[in-house]
Amino acid sequence: MGEVVEATRETFKDLIAEGVVLVDVWGQECAPCLALNPHVKKIAEEHPDLSVVKLKGPKARRISIELKVMGMPCFILFKDGQEVDRLALSQMTPTQLRTWLHGALDALSTADAE
Repeated sequence: MGEVVEATRETFKDLIAEGVVLVDVWGQECAPCLALNPHVKKIAEEHPDLSVVKLKGPKARRISIELKVMGMPCFILFKDGQEVDRLALSQMTPTQLRTWLHGALDALSTADAE
């Protein structure tokens, strides 16, 4: 694992169907999205049990609408195809992303243990 997979309209639902998946909804024109790219790759390397999927919001407009993405960058955490948490901040920092992700993953593992 440890890799980032680029989703398309055709592959998105299959990519989020099983396991814990972090979806990065981003855009080519979104400076904060581009700045977070190396950190997203690092997160994929650090969490081999986490699937990391990038979705180009502007190219996958219908999926973005279904997901109710209001702005980018937007990170959505799925478990077995169901959204469990999201973070969307226009000026997101790598620290904010990591703090949110660790909290969301901890909450998931706690819920799984119960």
